[in-house]
Amino acid sequence: MPGIQVQWLLFLFNLVLCSGTAPLPKKTYIVQMDKYLKPDTFTDHLQWYASTIKSVVTEKEDVEDEEDRILYNYQAAFHGVAARLSEQEAEKLEEQNGVVSIFPETIYRLHTTRSPLFLGLEPEKSTSIWNEKLASHDVIVGVLDTGIWPESPSFNDTGMPAVPVHWKGACETGRAFTAHHCNRKIVGARVFYRGYEAATGKINEAEEYKSPRDQDGHGTHTAATVGGSPVRGANLLGYAHGTARGMNPAARIAAYKVCWVGGCFSSDILSAVDRAVADGVNVLSISLGGGVSSYYRDSLSIATFGAMERGVFVSCSAGNGGPDPISLTNVSPWITTVGASTLDRDFPSIVKLGNGSSITGVSLYKGGRNLSNEKQYPLFYTGSNSSSPDANSLCLEGTLDPKNVAGKIVICDRGISPRVQKGQVVKNAGGVGMILVNTAANGEELVADCHLLPAVAVGENAGKSIKHYALTNPKATATLSFLGTKLGVRPSPVVAAFSSRGPNFLTLEILKPDMVAPGVNILAAWTRDMGPSSLATDRRRVNFNILSGTSMSCPHVSGVAALIKSSHPDWSPAAIKSALMTTSYIHDNTKNPLKDASDGGLSTPYGHGAGHIHPLKALDPGLIYDIEPQDYFEFLCTQGLTRSQLQVFAKFSNRSCRNSLANAGDLNYPAISAVFPESANVTAVTLHRTVTNVGPAMSNYHVSVSQFKGAIVSVEPAVLKFTLKHQKLPYQVTFKTRSRLTEPEFGHLIWKDGSHRVRSPVVITWLPPI
Repeated sequence: MPGIQVQWLLFLFNLVLCSGTAPLPKKTYIVQMDKYLKPDTFTDHLQWYASTIKSVVTEKEDVEDEEDRILYNYQAAFHGVAARLSEQEAEKLEEQNGVVSIFPETIYRLHTTRSPLFLGLEPEKSTSIWNEKLASHDVIVGVLDTGIWPESPSFNDTGMPAVPVHWKGACETGRAFTAHHCNRKIVGARVFYRGYEAATGKINEAEEYKSPRDQDGHGTHTAATVGGSPVRGANLLGYAHGTARGMNPAARIAAYKVCWVGGCFSSDILSAVDRAVADGVNVLSISLGGGVSSYYRDSLSIATFGAMERGVFVSCSAGNGGPDPISLTNVSPWITTVGASTLDRDFPSIVKLGNGSSITGVSLYKGGRNLSNEKQYPLFYTGSNSSSPDANSLCLEGTLDPKNVAGKIVICDRGISPRVQKGQVVKNAGGVGMILVNTAANGEELVADCHLLPAVAVGENAGKSIKHYALTNPKATATLSFLGTKLGVRPSPVVAAFSSRGPNFLTLEILKPDMVAPGVNILAAWTRDMGPSSLATDRRRVNFNILSGTSMSCPHVSGVAALIKSSHPDWSPAAIKSALMTTSYIHDNTKNPLKDASDGGLSTPYGHGAGHIHPLKALDPGLIYDIEPQDYFEFLCTQGLTRSQLQVFAKFSNRSCRNSLANAGDLNYPAISAVFPESANVTAVTLHRTVTNVGPAMSNYHVSVSQFKGAIVSVEPAVLKFTLKHQKLPYQVTFKTRSRLTEPEFGHLIWKDGSHRVRSPVVITWLPPI
């Protein structure tokens, strides 16, 4: 003990001695500059940015170190740099002339064949929706993700015309990725790692591709979902057999690798958005998120505002934080925020208990260790029969004793560790199978996984009965069987339990998510560098994999947006979003309202937004709610931001507030959210909208509105008479309180002309008195 004390004192002494000479710790900061304030003494903006950074450096450095301070220069969707600074230097930099704002580095995380047919894009006996007329308008989708596996047949460019002349992108090379890996389908591939390396150290190129090549699989999967070429016979170990194709097979893909083993860093993401806009993408697909910050403190929000100004449609995943309320990410109104829903396809499997009962679950297991249907195997469970996770029942590393588990089917509760990893733990301990049980957090939603041993996932209620049987019968047994692929599942779609929920607490007047799209058990291309379970021990290699998450639903919308852009090349990002939202549907294939997988109850717009996308109808929406960049800026002017905070969004046009919106609810958004303030004295709220006719020139639209318990809703005028195509007509909606409810109330407003139904979700919220 005395020796330890002496060593500790020596350590502290050395620490004090070194503290006087140790360099100040540095972090990456994103520095936004006002390009209009560049002094004439500098030949270009880059020289000015470098000089500004150098002016605050407090330590003497050689030229090489000074150059290493700046990681990126931003010039397209954003103006400024990413630089390595100490906290003191960052504070000093904020006072410099021309510096608009400084953001610390943020870590973002990934939100991880039948889709076209389910969405109506591919009639059973026809592929007419992807015709030559649409393909003639080249649309390029930038996918910010983990890179791309170029050898996948989903990226075959056979029959595609030459790369558009307006494209300015590049095919960056590196380990296992050469120029020939780009083609007429993959028209660009870039890597962004300086922020990641600055925070975590140099990438180990022996273990990770410092190139656009994707070893994770996530980026390949999302890119193929956007615009993968048709591949016949696609399947995962025999499951989901059919033709795999992206939402818009004619679309070009540009891969921007921003995510690495240790995460996705905001300075890299920002550089990728900036570069993609300069390259000439039409759509950005971003299946990642990093929490919610104020609009002016969110670097992705600011960068995508710049992309929107340049006419780029931006689709982002809503996040996998559901079913908890207020769990959304990527909520800026110029971003299309996408939640997840199910397909009408499932992968059923059966748990047959020793007491004779059979329970249906799901699984993607396919291996040589199938259990016999003629034999029962002992069940093992160490938890309680509660719906809450039990530390003893989570099947975490090191928690299962082979003496107790060998030869048995182990019941494991979901939570803490990945689902497939629990199966690996069971397998390592000698178990012959696993029953994966949902807890209260997951409810009845079933997500299929490609397990390494026979395993079946079951819902919360079924899990309770299985656990009760195991706990009350010392000789409890079971066996597992796998039934392959089932189509025509009813009801579908269902809103996924994991899909993040509203309301949008930054601005209640902006309903989020915007819509839902398929995001559960999605088949798409996969890397050959990783097994389908993504576990290091998985030696299986496949061309396609089945994944779930809002990461999967986001590229569905990105691909459909590219399809709409092909058909309507002059439409703005807001027009495309409007078409997607106002044509979405809110009933499943049993003609009942959409359900929520978490509890089996009805979903609300806080879960499904405007509804489930309907691509064919979105091509001909009848009316659109268009929004110009200045309108979005006017929205920000209602958010109580200071002049300097607003300045971060005014970089291209030197914008200023014209005060054209009375409140945030007056933004010409396709969804309508009326918010009554805390004061009971306010009994009426009026919101304004303007619709643009994109259908027949001579059109008369009549309005219908839901009945609400808490308010009387009136629309003026009740009829819109158009005489020209692209004509704009305004209307206003007035909400008069009948009774202040304690919960939000949901409904809809529909404009109908006999062939079009232009539907907007309506939410009424009464804020509680202070």
